[in-house]
Amino acid sequence: MMVRNPYDATEAEQAVLESLWSKDTATIRQLTDELYPNGTASNFSTVQKLLERLEGKGFVERERRGSANWFRPLVDRHELIGRRLSAVAESLCDGSLTPLLQHLVEAHDLTAQDRKSLHTLIEKFDEKKKTKSKER
Repeated sequence: MMVRNPYDATEAEQAVLESLWSKDTATIRQLTDELYPNGTASNFSTVQKLLERLEGKGFVERERRGSANWFRPLVDRHELIGRRLSAVAESLCDGSLTPLLQHLVEAHDLTAQDRKSLHTLIEKFDEKKKTKSKER
């Protein structure tokens, strides 16, 4: 059984983050209305608890405005993807990204644009490494 990193977002927490990313800031009520269109008090409590957990993990921050708490994300989608992929690589591939990347490339039909983007990414990475080694 894989042990979840306590600083990773669960699927439910990620749904809240997705909603926050689309809004920048929101109240618990606004998030509940979006995530549960016919929401109940129980749904409101669920979203509230998810936000408390996300706040504890440092993924969101709360700001009091009048009688409402407003929440905003402190991590962006790109950072969450990086955390998730690193956790998968660590748990399944002994920390190596190569098997993970190899599987993703082999399992999905990459378009010409996807392949071009990957080549560009590798070239940029190589250039960064060259620049850093020259600075030393």
